[in-house]
Amino acid sequence: MLIELQDNLTHLTLAPATGGSIVNWTVLATGQPLLRHSDAHAINTGLPGKLGCYPLAPWSNRIAKGGFDNPGGWLALAPNSLTDPLPIHGSAWQQAWQVISQSANEVVLEVVCDTPFAYRAEQRFRLEEGELSIRLQVTHLAEKPAWHGLGLHPYLPRRPGTRLQAKASQVWMSDTSKLPTGLAPVPPNWNFQVLKHLPEGPVDNGFCHWDGHCRIEQPELGYTLECQATGSDYFLLYCPPGLGFFCIEPVSHPVNAHHLPGRPGLKLLEQGQSTHLTFNLEYRTL
Repeated sequence: MLIELQDNLTHLTLAPATGGSIVNWTVLATGQPLLRHSDAHAINTGLPGKLGCYPLAPWSNRIAKGGFDNPGGWLALAPNSLTDPLPIHGSAWQQAWQVISQSANEVVLEVVCDTPFAYRAEQRFRLEEGELSIRLQVTHLAEKPAWHGLGLHPYLPRRPGTRLQAKASQVWMSDTSKLPTGLAPVPPNWNFQVLKHLPEGPVDNGFCHWDGHCRIEQPELGYTLECQATGSDYFLLYCPPGLGFFCIEPVSHPVNAHHLPGRPGLKLLEQGQSTHLTFNLEYRTL
């Protein structure tokens, strides 16, 4: 079952049973997609990665070494995606979420998981004057504490004129398994201190020292998105050549943070403790 929200400018469709995903977010007057458009085939796949956006909890992206150390000992993780050899993006995206509350322009979804440990995740979506607000929260339920991280994985339309602004001072370089190898200054073709076209070559890297703001300009589509994230000092930029979309993902921690010195961005939660992030995307006509 799909859930629909609407304000005076935009229309949002959610698929709670498909990982608590956003299916489409469109301009009310024209149907113009503000996230990558999901057609009936995409919806029928039942795969969040074919839709507009999905939540990442209790971690974002890949984890190496088959698991990680919690205070209670080693937590083993198995690969959980047919397209990746490493465990990726947590477990919330592979669960059916429940509708907790709903009004014309706001809905709250929830999921309770016991893998890889017990936690509850909540997403709150709100539309107001063309601004989509997403709040993702996770609460630790297991008796023993565990490391948590969060993220959101939106897919955005990519056209020849698409431009991005997202200020970051460093980037994690990565190896062939897409795990970080070390921090480096942002190279010129990945530097989005000012509005800039997306690079032609592939990018699948994490950026840090981010202020949470990004601007996405779509001249062919006639709009910009002004976006602001909180609780995420990092973003992941994914630009697969030739596929008509790109992803800028607000995340609370770098890739494989569970194995990086100091576990940057992760939070050790005791039973009943929570952490959250937000992402607001404001639609403006050009």
